[in-house]
Amino acid sequence: MNGFGRMDVVVHLLAVTIASSSVAFGVGGLRAHASSTRARVGDTGEQVYRSTCAACHGANGRGAEKTTVGFDVSLPDFTDCNFASREANPDWTAIVRDGGPVRGFTRIMPAFRDLLTPEQIKSVIGYIRRFCSDRKWPRGELNVPLASVTEKAFPEDELVLTSAVNTSGPALIENHAIVEKRFGARDQLELDVPFGFLERPGRSWAGGLGDLSVAEKHVFVGNLASGRIVSALGGFVLPTGNESVGLTSGTTAFEAYLLGAQLLPARSFLQVQGGAEMPFDHARASSSAAWSAALGTTIPFGPITRIWSPMIEVTGARELTSGAPAMWDIVPQFQISLSALQHVRASLGVDVPLTQRDGRSTELRFYVLWDTYDGPLLSGWKGWCPGCEH
Repeated sequence: MNGFGRMDVVVHLLAVTIASSSVAFGVGGLRAHASSTRARVGDTGEQVYRSTCAACHGANGRGAEKTTVGFDVSLPDFTDCNFASREANPDWTAIVRDGGPVRGFTRIMPAFRDLLTPEQIKSVIGYIRRFCSDRKWPRGELNVPLASVTEKAFPEDELVLTSAVNTSGPALIENHAIVEKRFGARDQLELDVPFGFLERPGRSWAGGLGDLSVAEKHVFVGNLASGRIVSALGGFVLPTGNESVGLTSGTTAFEAYLLGAQLLPARSFLQVQGGAEMPFDHARASSSAAWSAALGTTIPFGPITRIWSPMIEVTGARELTSGAPAMWDIVPQFQISLSALQHVRASLGVDVPLTQRDGRSTELRFYVLWDTYDGPLLSGWKGWCPGCEH
């Protein structure tokens, strides 16, 4: 996802690239000289970069001094892998090709679609990618959309609020407030704060905090060439829940999961998750296993500023006791980007039981996600939120 913390800087840095040309010709003049410009800058990524970018971004990709470029904006350091690795190539391409407004940014970044060919844009982005020389950082293409149940293998900086609501039987609303913080190239710390509300006999409602969990995620494989990322997550579930309304297991538990994703053709993807939760006090709770897989694709929604990702997810769970049945569910769902910046997204799905249907209700599932690294919550909405644009 794109953001003020990374792509807004890219908007400004690419804008300063054309500063000297804009002074001489203006945007209209630049377009009038498109063919000569294409011939002059060359075709290789290095030629395009040195002809149109190096004066502002520096030959080494670290950015020229403000006094040199004449902009009071800190230019990004392309050698900083924390910045450079997070975005997928389509996001970089959109900014270069269609200008800042396509992502809810300032018009200081004009569109280059009439000045550079798609091949030239692709080549210069490939060249810029080389400034990040540390291959331990997984590329943004491996950051596939979040499914309702299956956790992403990619390490992120996100706030996620999820809700699940029963459609029949006693009313029950389960919520999770999840805070994810990335550390370094391949690690993430996660805090999950559950809370819920349920309807009791007599139409009275009760609610409270559930069992809080703290976990660490580490990426073991993040290979763009194969389109594969594999991570492991391990942590503890603490008995912090409200016991009077059944929102706790009553014991500390250890949880461990294996997470993975595989990129498929046509911007499609497969995500998988499997693991177990093992309580310390087996008299109060049983060990359990859970697994899931989500198949989906990402499709531009109208203008390239917003996208949506339909997915179909299959989930399973069972207690690890002799004779315990497995509970299978299917979850059709879709995620849609709300902001032009694509840093705020929402998902809606329906969790339908396939087995053990007695006593299990179909659930509506919903979440809102904010990628905090990308920028402030109200940035980059491009007309959807007056006053929220850069």
